[in-house]
Amino acid sequence: MAAGQAYSEEKGGSSSLGEPEYGHDPASGGIFSSDYKRHDDLKEMLDSNKDSLKLEAMKRIVAMIARGKNASDLFPAVVKNVACKNIEVKKLVYVYLVRYAEEQQDLALLSISTFQRGLKDPNQLIRASALRVLSSIRVPIIVPIMMLAIKEAASDMSPYVRKTAAHAIPKLYSLDSDQKDQLIEVIEKLLADKTTLVAGSVVMAFEEVCPERIDLIHKNYRKLCNLLIDVEEWGQVVIINMLTRYARTQFLSPNQNESLLEDSAEKAFYGSDEEDTKDDKAEATSLVKRKPYVMDPDHRLLLRNTKPLLQSRNAAVVMAVAQLYFHLAPKAEVGVIAKALVRLLRSHSEVQYVVLQNVATMSIKRRGMFEPYLKSFYIRSTDPTQIKILKLEVLTNLANETNISTILREFQTYIRSMDKDFVAATIQAIGRCATNIGKVRDTCLNGLVQLLSNRDELVVAESVVVIKKLLQMQPAQHSEIIKHMAKLTDNIQVPMARASILWLIGEYCEHVPKIAPDVLRKMAKSFTNEEDIVKLQVINLAAKLYLTNSKQSKLLTQYVLNLAKYDQNYDIRDRARFIRQLIVPTEKSGALNKYAKKLFLAQKPAPILESSFKDRDHFQLGSLSHLLNAKAVGYQELPDWPDEAPDPSVRNVEVPEWTKCTSREKRKEKVEKPFYSDSEGESGPTESADSEPESVSEESETSSSEGSSSSGSEEEEEGSGDQSEDKEEEEKRKKKKEKEAPRKASLESAGSPSEEEEEEGVKKGKKKKQQQERKGCGETSSEEASASESSSSESDSGSEAQESPAEVETKRRKAPASTKPSPRATTAGPKEISLLDLDDFTPPPPQPVPSSNIVSSSLVTDLEGLTLTDTSLAPALLSPVFGSVRTYELLHRMTGEGLSVEYCFSRRPFPHDPHMVAVQIQISNNTDAEVKSLRISEPKPLSGMRIQEFPEIESLAPGDTASVVMGIDFCDSTQAANFQLCTHTRHFYVSIQPPVGELMAPVFMSENEFKKEQGKLTGMSEITEKLTLPEKCRSDHAIVQQVTSAANVGRVPCGADNEYRFAAKTVTSGSLVLITLEKREGAAAQLTVNSEKMVIGTMLVKDIVQALVQ
Repeated sequence: MAAGQAYSEEKGGSSSLGEPEYGHDPASGGIFSSDYKRHDDLKEMLDSNKDSLKLEAMKRIVAMIARGKNASDLFPAVVKNVACKNIEVKKLVYVYLVRYAEEQQDLALLSISTFQRGLKDPNQLIRASALRVLSSIRVPIIVPIMMLAIKEAASDMSPYVRKTAAHAIPKLYSLDSDQKDQLIEVIEKLLADKTTLVAGSVVMAFEEVCPERIDLIHKNYRKLCNLLIDVEEWGQVVIINMLTRYARTQFLSPNQNESLLEDSAEKAFYGSDEEDTKDDKAEATSLVKRKPYVMDPDHRLLLRNTKPLLQSRNAAVVMAVAQLYFHLAPKAEVGVIAKALVRLLRSHSEVQYVVLQNVATMSIKRRGMFEPYLKSFYIRSTDPTQIKILKLEVLTNLANETNISTILREFQTYIRSMDKDFVAATIQAIGRCATNIGKVRDTCLNGLVQLLSNRDELVVAESVVVIKKLLQMQPAQHSEIIKHMAKLTDNIQVPMARASILWLIGEYCEHVPKIAPDVLRKMAKSFTNEEDIVKLQVINLAAKLYLTNSKQSKLLTQYVLNLAKYDQNYDIRDRARFIRQLIVPTEKSGALNKYAKKLFLAQKPAPILESSFKDRDHFQLGSLSHLLNAKAVGYQELPDWPDEAPDPSVRNVEVPEWTKCTSREKRKEKVEKPFYSDSEGESGPTESADSEPESVSEESETSSSEGSSSSGSEEEEEGSGDQSEDKEEEEKRKKKKEKEAPRKASLESAGSPSEEEEEEGVKKGKKKKQQQERKGCGETSSEEASASESSSSESDSGSEAQESPAEVETKRRKAPASTKPSPRATTAGPKEISLLDLDDFTPPPPQPVPSSNIVSSSLVTDLEGLTLTDTSLAPALLSPVFGSVRTYELLHRMTGEGLSVEYCFSRRPFPHDPHMVAVQIQISNNTDAEVKSLRISEPKPLSGMRIQEFPEIESLAPGDTASVVMGIDFCDSTQAANFQLCTHTRHFYVSIQPPVGELMAPVFMSENEFKKEQGKLTGMSEITEKLTLPEKCRSDHAIVQQVTSAANVGRVPCGADNEYRFAAKTVTSGSLVLITLEKREGAAAQLTVNSEKMVIGTMLVKDIVQALVQ
């Protein structure tokens, strides 16, 4: 805290006397105020009798603390107000005291009686704040008082106060560890608490104080599993990590039989000695005796209740569930976490880094899990270097004979990157792929040899190091490569690369007998200037050549050894002496030089290129220790699975006789399918185990859906509910059914729903959603469903993922139309969209335009829903708007053989996709015959563009006109969208080219917001044009009309009379376009367009000037 105090003093100005403080702080008295008058006004306000002044002073003080200012000198003045009767003041005083009680302990001790009184306050927030302050005073003398306060708070009526008591336990334990036994009693009491608010905090206290006391968890295990889904996210992470370790001590390994079979298979393959036969027989008999594995129902309960949390918005929760599944689930079920982890790769780079570290570890043992998502690990140019290297690691782990060609093509592209560290890592990855997959070894080697001619020295150096490792596997076949590398010694300057080449030449000097002595000659010349690592390899090369080709290299070797004898580095001097004695026979050298050849030219095993993540899985995934690959302070080891399962009856909770409910048996008879699907990967025995009553999870009927408290729902699960609750539920269901009948009738009779009907529709939607969720067990899992989903659902998910199915349904009901709805439009029902069901092989859709600034489709449809005419429910068709905006010809009636087509940009949001421009198309049949099946076929948009076809028009009578709407995503460009307009007999090639003004949608903003955004878009983003306004275009009405006709923009209020402001956002990317027209003297005017899209800005200026001048 001393460091924190120093920091806050540094930020808040000097505390030395007489130094001026420049009025940054709201409480300072101005520019020339000195410290002896510092905060005088605040002290006066705190001493006053008026609560309003005290409240204002406390607000200002808390604001100072939030801004990093030092307000510790106000402690005596603030502490006096602890006894204030105003609750608002008292709350803020406690906030201040929590911050400074540790620093000003003596003063805080003076008010300890007031804090004790605060513990009895009727307001739960005051009681909790008083306990928080008391536990923040780090003085051993008040330990008994703190202990007493925690015990009382643990029995408090308010769950918030009990939660605060749980937070205070680790603070007291760190102050005085002798209190451990008493604190364990409090923890045991709080663990029995049935509220979700307390659960996470008390498990955190358990982890800090007594993580070894697993017996405290037994009775609360099932309750924690069932409460898990409703606990806050921070608590979920803590509980999941604790339950992971608990499960490893209490249940048998679900993969034990598989691992035993694998081990015995390996021994049979490698162990051919007679000694092993007895062991093999013993193991075989033990395998036969071992019972088939049946999963404990409590083990299954944990897996089932954590699975829905894979869809959590919090990355830490998803990561915690992923590590739980990896460490505890059967191999067949672990695959479900892959999709959730891949989803996290769309988060910030910090989250990506942690997730990829864990994926890299998982992908070594469970490669098949991530293979379907290979493309999600492809590297983007915008990724930071550390993310790129981790993705490379994962890609290399996932490489196998089927996908290696794709991965090597990717690697080929990566080598051209400007990021040198990344290129080096890619070359190492190619080397690993070559060692792991024999059939591509030659291809990789040839590719690496080609890199030796690269201009970049670092690329060449890394290639040399990797080639050296690959050549060790089959050197005889690659003497040409060794010769080629020998020539590189003149050019390569990187020490590691030079050393690798020299080692290769020395090791395989028999394959290059002519070149090796010449290389030694060159290296002897430059020996004194080489790096130490290169010098050592030169000495080795000299020794090996002396032993194999002493005629040519004897003198050279002596010369090199003499140079090394006087080198500055003692390692090199020692090596030279050792080698001279070993290879040059003398009287003193003894028997060793007979074995010199065996020592130097021994057969060396080829190096095994392994992943750096291979041994990390002994740390718990998702932990700091796993991230650092070193044991962090406070890390608890993940226990090994037990050989025999401990007694499962310890988790049974006895229910008192008087709480047992007679309707319990009836409730069991009602077969309700669980809330979440568990259909995937469950074997027969485990399913039969699931059906036991202890593991039945009823978390779907928690307080959020049924209106009862979470503790009440927990009592039901434990078997302590009463008949009245069942009756109430039945009455509610009856009422809902009674309400549904008139609602259905009214929906059928009325064309446009009223507000009441809309509200009921939303309720009905919620109910439907619950029913669908309950049916989840019978349906396929989210993973299986995602495999069969179409590309259209992927595009829809961008805009509809955040809306409930009920809201989507009501929007679809409200959308009016002028013609008959097509069968396609009416049959499309609302889809359930899961966070995990996103297509991983396509880039994520662009961010939707914020609905606060732009006219949303729901607003337009709401306004249209107020019309009295009977409208049909087809969402794709809008009423025609011809006449109000400019129309363009799509197909002339001569070209279309009697069929004429015109189009206009309706300037309404396209209902299906907010990133598409709505194009209103009017089709007229001028022939004498009926035209059938009018539709769009084979749209051929340019890259990035998308076309949403209009529903097929089944028939158009002679002389009739039909109006339909199609959507086109022009990608913020004015390039034409090409497609075919088809009838039952003919095909017409047509194209729609948008004016730049139709690529945007109006934004409504205030004048200040406009100026603020305009300030950000200056320089290259600002285009200015001077013009002269004609007489007919000088009035306000005329100017606004001309600008809005040229571009789909919204008027922004403006204080000045001679200025007109307009704002819009591009439909696809949501980039702001700001237009300012300033009238000067006479007819002169200046037009300014601010937009980060410079091309759009330039074209827009031309169009607006043309509209104003003509």
